[in-house]
Amino acid sequence: MNDPTASAAGDTVTVPLYRLAHGRTGDKGDRSNISVIAWHPDLWPLLVDQVTPEAVAAQFAHRRPERVQRHLVDSLQAMNFVLDAVLDGGVNDALNLDTHGKALSLLLLELPVQVPRALLPLLAGPASGD
Repeated sequence: MNDPTASAAGDTVTVPLYRLAHGRTGDKGDRSNISVIAWHPDLWPLLVDQVTPEAVAAQFAHRRPERVQRHLVDSLQAMNFVLDAVLDGGVNDALNLDTHGKALSLLLLELPVQVPRALLPLLAGPASGD
């Protein structure tokens, strides 16, 4: 989803999460840990409202997480997701090429987010189509 598209109301656009935030991924065993950090504090409420455990579970449905937990760090405008059983057993058990799950933040950062047009100047990346 590279180009934003206008919503039915016309006062919001849909953009990928990476326009609002950056991420970092870690792992331990068969558990992935993905942090999402807002590019700007004014984007934080949108992230809290839309980047929910349910939305993340849907984004990772093909990996069949057993559980998705979200931990908010309001003072940093950051959230941390813990996804259980998404690494095919972990480093020692998986035949997966990315057994550490380091690239999973990229998958999460493709999550579509609705952004009010007034906040578009705060987004990172090219403004084409905004």
